[in-house]
Amino acid sequence: MSDSDNTNKWNGLDAPPPPMFLGQKERDFQKQIAEELTERVIGQGLLYFPIDIERTNYHPIYGEAPVKTFLHPIRAYALVLWQGMETTYESNVGIDSRASLEVKFHKRRISEDQNIFVRAGDFIMWGDSYYRINNVSQPRLLWGQSDQRFEIVAKATKARRGQFNPYDETRK
Repeated sequence: MSDSDNTNKWNGLDAPPPPMFLGQKERDFQKQIAEELTERVIGQGLLYFPIDIERTNYHPIYGEAPVKTFLHPIRAYALVLWQGMETTYESNVGIDSRASLEVKFHKRRISEDQNIFVRAGDFIMWGDSYYRINNVSQPRLLWGQSDQRFEIVAKATKARRGQFNPYDETRK
C-alpha cells in the first residue's frame, strides 16, 4: 500500500453519533407534531384550574384542606375521552350517577410551555361541566426510552353541584 492510499484513509469520529431517531432533535420534532395535532386537529380545549398550594390552608397532620384556593384557569388542549355515565345503587342512599373522563395531555407541552403540573385534586372544565382529577399516570414512553415519558393521563369524575365554583368570592 502506498502513502497516497493512506491519505485517503477514513478517520473515526471523536465521539460516537447519537442513537438513530432518539436524539433531542427527534424529541423536539415529535413534540412539534404532537402540538399541531392536539391543538389544531384532534385535540379539545379545556380550562385547567390548579390548586394554589401557597394560599391553601392544609391540615398539618392529615395534609387535606376542606377549603381549597385555586389559581386562575389556564387554557390547555388535550385528547379528551368520554368514559360515559355510570349508575350505581348505594344502600341507604339510593341511585347515584357519575360521569367520568380520561384526559391525555402531552407532557412536554403542558409542563414546559404552559408550566402546568397535573395533580390529583385539581379541576378541569370541559364543555360546561367541571371535573375533579382523581388519578394521574404517565403510562407511555417515547420510543421505549425509560427516561422519556411523553403522556400524562388524568382520570376525572364530574364534580357534584356545589363541590367546585371557581367564581365563588369566599374562596379567594
